[in-house]
Amino acid sequence: MREWKGKRYWIVGASEGLGRAVAESISRAGAEVIVSARSRDRLDDLVASVPGKASAVTIDVTDQSSIDRAASEAGEIDGMVYLAGAYWPLGSEKWDAEKITTMVDTNFLGATRVLGAVVPRFVEKDAGHIVLTGSLSGFRGLPGAQGYVPSKAGVMTMAECLYSDLRHTGVEVQVVNPGFVRTRLTDKNDFKMPQRMEPEDAARRFFEHMNSDEFKMSYPAPLSWLLRGSQLLPDWIYYPLVSKRR
Repeated sequence: MREWKGKRYWIVGASEGLGRAVAESISRAGAEVIVSARSRDRLDDLVASVPGKASAVTIDVTDQSSIDRAASEAGEIDGMVYLAGAYWPLGSEKWDAEKITTMVDTNFLGATRVLGAVVPRFVEKDAGHIVLTGSLSGFRGLPGAQGYVPSKAGVMTMAECLYSDLRHTGVEVQVVNPGFVRTRLTDKNDFKMPQRMEPEDAARRFFEHMNSDEFKMSYPAPLSWLLRGSQLLPDWIYYPLVSKRR
């Protein structure tokens, strides 16, 4: 079990859904939380509701100057959890450059920018805890998920690179790949979402992983087994199974 008391954790993307629930879990464990998102009102509401010491720092992860300011305001931290995300269900036949760019800019490049403010500090002091959020959808290309799947796949492989580089240092790296979680983002879907979780349940599993020594966790089973296993299928089997028929 990780020691949380006396630690300071910066949770980026904490105003809604899974991010909010994870921030609440970390606070209940005894750590001080610095919660960030674009909405000041939602952050202030979260700060008022958590049991432990907390503060709010607004951030726009698509704006480097905003990240630099937020990182300065957050101050010295022991851990950073990246949960900021953007999502629209979008197929390639209805390409929307603005939405796709926003998803990539928020989910992947946003994480990259925030890591740029965190990783050098952690490496210099040889201590710190980094947690990134991937997705079960990031294991292989899926129909109707242009922008989102590539951005999450990027986060997942970036976490693997970080872990490969830092695993023998004092900087801990983890990645969590959840399935469907009931949020304002997944409410946009018009299809059945198998094993959809409530934010509180998803956050409980997320936080359990943060307390472990393992690098990667994908959940829930058996959906995670199915999507991870799809990587082993040859193209001539996989794409006829998942592609839309015209």
